[in-house]
Amino acid sequence: MTLDRLIDEIRRRAEADLKAEGDRQAAEKRRIAADRDRELQSIQEEARRAGEREAVRERTQRIAAARLAARKLAYEARERRMGDALDQSRDLLKEYTEGSEYPKVLKRMYASAVDVLGKSIRVYGRAEDAAALKSVAGKNFDDREAPILGGLIAETSDGERRLNLSFDELLRLREDRLRELLAP
Repeated sequence: MTLDRLIDEIRRRAEADLKAEGDRQAAEKRRIAADRDRELQSIQEEARRAGEREAVRERTQRIAAARLAARKLAYEARERRMGDALDQSRDLLKEYTEGSEYPKVLKRMYASAVDVLGKSIRVYGRAEDAAALKSVAGKNFDDREAPILGGLIAETSDGERRLNLSFDELLRLREDRLRELLAP
Protein backbone atom coordinates (compact mmCIF):
# COMPACT_ATOMS: atom_id res chain seq x y z
CA MET A 1 0.00 0.00 0.00
CA THR A 2 1.30 3.30 -0.86
CA LEU A 3 1.57 6.20 1.39
CA ASP A 4 -1.04 8.20 -0.50
CA ARG A 5 -3.47 5.39 -0.17
CA LEU A 6 -2.73 5.06 3.48
CA ILE A 7 -3.30 8.79 4.03
CA ASP A 8 -6.52 8.59 2.02
CA GLU A 9 -7.63 5.60 4.08
CA ILE A 10 -6.84 7.44 7.33
CA ARG A 11 -8.58 10.55 6.02
CA ARG A 12 -11.67 8.54 4.98
CA ARG A 13 -11.78 6.84 8.37
CA ALA A 14 -11.31 10.16 10.12
CA GLU A 15 -14.04 11.74 8.04
CA ALA A 16 -16.31 8.75 8.68
CA ASP A 17 -15.54 8.96 12.41
CA LEU A 18 -16.03 12.70 12.29
CA LYS A 19 -19.36 12.27 10.43
CA ALA A 20 -20.45 9.56 12.90
CA GLU A 21 -19.47 11.82 15.82
CA GLY A 22 -21.37 14.74 14.18
CA ASP A 23 -24.41 12.50 13.71
CA ARG A 24 -24.14 11.32 17.31
CA GLN A 25 -23.89 14.93 18.54
CA ALA A 26 -26.84 16.00 16.35
CA ALA A 27 -28.89 13.06 17.69
CA GLU A 28 -27.86 13.98 21.28
CA LYS A 29 -28.85 17.62 20.61
CA ARG A 30 -32.25 16.51 19.28
CA ARG A 31 -32.72 14.21 22.29
CA ILE A 32 -31.80 17.03 24.72
CA ALA A 33 -34.07 19.48 22.87
CA ALA A 34 -36.93 16.95 22.94
CA ASP A 35 -36.38 16.32 26.68
CA ARG A 36 -36.27 20.08 27.27
CA ASP A 37 -39.49 20.58 25.28
CA ARG A 38 -41.24 17.75 27.15
CA GLU A 39 -40.09 19.15 30.51
CA LEU A 40 -41.13 22.67 29.48
CA GLN A 41 -44.53 21.38 28.33
CA SER A 42 -44.92 19.46 31.60
CA ILE A 43 -44.02 22.57 33.63
CA GLN A 44 -46.43 24.71 31.61
CA GLU A 45 -49.21 22.12 32.00
CA GLU A 46 -48.62 21.91 35.76
CA ALA A 47 -48.61 25.73 35.98
CA ARG A 48 -51.89 25.84 34.03
CA ARG A 49 -53.46 23.23 36.34
CA ALA A 50 -52.15 25.07 39.41
CA GLY A 51 -53.62 28.31 38.05
CA GLU A 52 -56.97 26.62 37.46
CA ARG A 53 -56.92 25.12 40.98
CA GLU A 54 -56.09 28.53 42.43
CA ALA A 55 -58.87 30.16 40.39
CA VAL A 56 -61.38 27.51 41.55
CA ARG A 57 -60.24 27.93 45.17
CA GLU A 58 -60.51 31.71 44.96
CA ARG A 59 -63.91 31.49 43.23
CA THR A 60 -65.10 29.07 45.91
CA GLN A 61 -63.91 31.43 48.65
CA ARG A 62 -65.65 34.38 47.02
CA ILE A 63 -68.88 32.43 46.64
CA ALA A 64 -68.68 31.31 50.28
CA ALA A 65 -68.01 34.89 51.38
CA ALA A 66 -70.94 36.14 49.29
CA ARG A 67 -73.24 33.49 50.77
CA LEU A 68 -72.11 34.41 54.27
CA ALA A 69 -72.71 38.10 53.54
CA ALA A 70 -76.17 37.26 52.16
CA ARG A 71 -77.01 35.22 55.27
CA LYS A 72 -75.78 38.07 57.44
CA LEU A 73 -77.94 40.58 55.56
CA ALA A 74 -80.95 38.27 55.80
CA TYR A 75 -80.33 37.82 59.54
CA GLU A 76 -79.99 41.58 60.05
CA ALA A 77 -83.19 42.20 58.08
CA ARG A 78 -84.99 39.55 60.15
CA GLU A 79 -83.71 41.15 63.36
CA ARG A 80 -84.83 44.59 62.17
CA ARG A 81 -88.28 43.18 61.38
CA MET A 82 -88.28 41.52 64.79
CA GLY A 83 -87.28 44.77 66.48
CA ASP A 84 -89.95 46.66 64.57
CA ALA A 85 -92.57 44.04 65.45
CA LEU A 86 -91.57 44.18 69.11
CA ASP A 87 -91.74 47.98 69.06
CA GLN A 88 -95.19 47.82 67.47
CA SER A 89 -96.25 45.26 70.08
CA ARG A 90 -95.02 47.53 72.87
CA ASP A 91 -96.91 50.46 71.35
CA LEU A 92 -100.08 48.36 71.13
CA LEU A 93 -99.65 47.22 74.73
CA LYS A 94 -99.12 50.82 75.84
CA GLU A 95 -102.35 51.78 74.05
CA TYR A 96 -104.09 48.80 75.64
CA THR A 97 -103.19 50.01 79.15
CA GLU A 98 -105.21 53.14 78.42
CA GLY A 99 -108.33 51.17 77.45
CA SER A 100 -111.32 50.15 79.53
CA GLU A 101 -110.43 46.42 79.45
CA TYR A 102 -107.07 46.91 81.16
CA PRO A 103 -108.35 47.05 84.81
CA LYS A 104 -110.12 43.72 84.20
CA VAL A 105 -106.84 42.23 82.97
CA LEU A 106 -105.09 43.48 86.12
CA LYS A 107 -107.80 41.83 88.21
CA ARG A 108 -107.29 38.49 86.39
CA MET A 109 -103.53 38.82 86.78
CA TYR A 110 -103.95 39.41 90.51
CA ALA A 111 -106.18 36.33 90.80
CA SER A 112 -103.61 34.28 88.92
CA ALA A 113 -100.84 35.53 91.22
CA VAL A 114 -102.89 34.58 94.30
CA ASP A 115 -103.47 31.10 92.81
CA VAL A 116 -99.74 30.60 92.21
CA LEU A 117 -98.20 32.35 95.23
CA GLY A 118 -100.96 32.26 97.83
CA LYS A 119 -102.91 35.03 99.53
CA SER A 120 -99.98 36.55 101.40
CA ILE A 121 -98.42 38.50 98.52
CA ARG A 122 -97.31 42.02 97.68
CA VAL A 123 -98.27 43.46 94.30
CA TYR A 124 -96.74 46.41 92.48
CA GLY A 125 -96.48 47.82 88.95
CA ARG A 126 -96.41 51.09 87.02
CA ALA A 127 -97.09 54.37 88.79
CA GLU A 128 -100.00 54.95 86.37
CA ASP A 129 -101.59 51.70 87.57
CA ALA A 130 -101.31 52.42 91.31
CA ALA A 131 -104.98 53.25 91.78
CA ALA A 132 -106.20 50.24 89.78
CA LEU A 133 -103.75 47.88 91.55
CA LYS A 134 -104.73 49.25 94.96
CA SER A 135 -108.42 48.66 94.25
CA VAL A 136 -107.68 45.10 93.05
CA ALA A 137 -105.07 44.07 95.65
CA GLY A 138 -106.25 46.09 98.66
CA LYS A 139 -103.81 45.71 101.59
CA ASN A 140 -101.52 43.56 99.41
CA PHE A 141 -100.68 46.58 97.27
CA ASP A 142 -97.05 47.76 97.48
CA ASP A 143 -96.45 51.34 96.36
CA ARG A 144 -93.12 50.51 94.70
CA GLU A 145 -92.90 51.51 91.07
CA ALA A 146 -91.69 49.17 88.35
CA PRO A 147 -90.45 50.40 84.96
CA ILE A 148 -92.78 48.17 82.95
CA LEU A 149 -95.27 48.62 80.09
CA GLY A 150 -98.17 47.32 82.14
CA GLY A 151 -99.32 44.37 84.14
CA LEU A 152 -98.11 43.59 87.63
CA ILE A 153 -95.37 41.92 89.62
CA ALA A 154 -96.28 39.82 92.64
CA GLU A 155 -93.98 38.57 95.43
CA THR A 156 -94.53 36.48 98.49
CA SER A 157 -94.42 38.53 101.67
CA ASP A 158 -91.00 37.08 102.56
CA GLY A 159 -89.72 37.96 99.05
CA GLU A 160 -88.54 34.43 98.26
CA ARG A 161 -90.88 33.82 95.33
CA ARG A 162 -91.82 36.22 92.61
CA LEU A 163 -94.25 36.12 89.70
CA ASN A 164 -93.62 38.63 86.95
CA LEU A 165 -96.82 39.19 84.99
CA SER A 166 -95.65 42.41 83.40
CA PHE A 167 -96.32 42.92 79.73
CA ASP A 168 -92.55 43.24 79.22
CA GLU A 169 -91.92 39.79 80.68
CA LEU A 170 -94.85 38.19 78.89
CA LEU A 171 -93.62 39.66 75.60
CA ARG A 172 -90.08 38.46 76.31
CA LEU A 173 -91.32 34.94 77.06
CA ARG A 174 -93.19 34.85 73.75
CA GLU A 175 -90.37 36.37 71.71
CA ASP A 176 -89.38 32.98 70.29
CA ARG A 177 -92.93 32.42 69.08
CA LEU A 178 -92.88 35.88 67.52
CA ARG A 179 -89.60 35.02 65.76
CA GLU A 180 -91.25 31.89 64.36
CA LEU A 181 -94.16 33.94 63.06
CA LEU A 182 -91.83 36.46 61.41
CA ALA A 183 -89.47 33.88 59.94
CA PRO A 184 -89.80 33.47 56.16
